[in-house]
Amino acid sequence: MVNDTVADSLNRMKTHEQVGKKECIIQASKLMKEILKILQSNKYIGTYELIEEGHAKLFRIELVGRINKCSAIKPRFPVKKDEWTKWEQQYIPAIGFGMLIVSTPKGIMTNKEAKEHKVGGRIIAYIY
Repeated sequence: MVNDTVADSLNRMKTHEQVGKKECIIQASKLMKEILKILQSNKYIGTYELIEEGHAKLFRIELVGRINKCSAIKPRFPVKKDEWTKWEQQYIPAIGFGMLIVSTPKGIMTNKEAKEHKVGGRIIAYIY
């Protein structure tokens, strides 16, 4: 049984990319759907589809070889709207290389979008 679906899913995608697999199957949830939308719009993954097998709901993800490293951030630290630079320096290796995925009052978004909307939130994961 998985306790943290986000951490398990991101780890599974990273390890599948490292060994050169072209697709990955992860457990489905509303949060993972939002994260996959962000990853797809930023071209870290290709297409994804929902698979329903009995009671289990899974996502099949097309991997495109762009994920170097990704991980869930625990605990999910709260970030004020003027603290994004501090957290970017801690988790992202260079400016313009990678992103943080955050939960804000306006929904799940990247750190760049949160800066533009001038909102704070909680950091969920990073990817580059």
